[in-house]
Amino acid sequence: MEPVTLITGGSSGIGAATARALLKRGHHVAVTGRDADRLAAFATSTAAGERLLTLSGDAADEADVASAVSKVVDRWGRLDTVIANAGFSLPGTLEDHDPQAMRGMILTNVLGPALLVRETLPHLRASKGRIVIVGSVAGTRNTPGNLYSVTKWAAHALAENVRLLVTQDGVGVTLVAPGVVDTPFWDERGGSPQAAPTLTAEQIAEAILFAVSQPEGVEVNQLVVRPAGQVG
Repeated sequence: MEPVTLITGGSSGIGAATARALLKRGHHVAVTGRDADRLAAFATSTAAGERLLTLSGDAADEADVASAVSKVVDRWGRLDTVIANAGFSLPGTLEDHDPQAMRGMILTNVLGPALLVRETLPHLRASKGRIVIVGSVAGTRNTPGNLYSVTKWAAHALAENVRLLVTQDGVGVTLVAPGVVDTPFWDERGGSPQAAPTLTAEQIAEAILFAVSQPEGVEVNQLVVRPAGQVG
């Protein structure tokens, strides 16, 4: 049977580009997101039919994550790849952030990937599958007051932590850390990056596909992908 992939935050940006690329390669793909209308629009745009499953829910809610995993396995009988992509940033610095918004970002960006790993590990051990955690260059360098950066440092730590847990079970773990990518992510920060080199979501999707398409026994553990010209 064709491989089965679950992507969180898959209705736009890097998640959607990765879903499209995997569908073209014959995968069955499930994508999650909070906005049911956006998920429906994405499904229509792919014309993937029964090979695409859309699931509305919160990536940081344990019941929603468990339900999504269960529905994927019930539908296709297996799970080969999971991509922890859901995440968001807040404009300004931690001096400006609303505390509840801070809590939401930390839960989505840090707890969300951990919950996804927790729920999917039994299935990935069975399939000797792969985990991709989408981090950020912000997870390797500090910027004054950037709480988003703190969450991505944690995501990077989680990737290595999980690798140590599962590598002897034949499960591959990859951290993909993009530089500046021109996606709807920037809408949360007040608009697209100005006067800066950028990557496209499709270019990051290709990096993810490179990682998950390695032969059995080969792991690509870290991929840092910047646009040429990005200094930091």
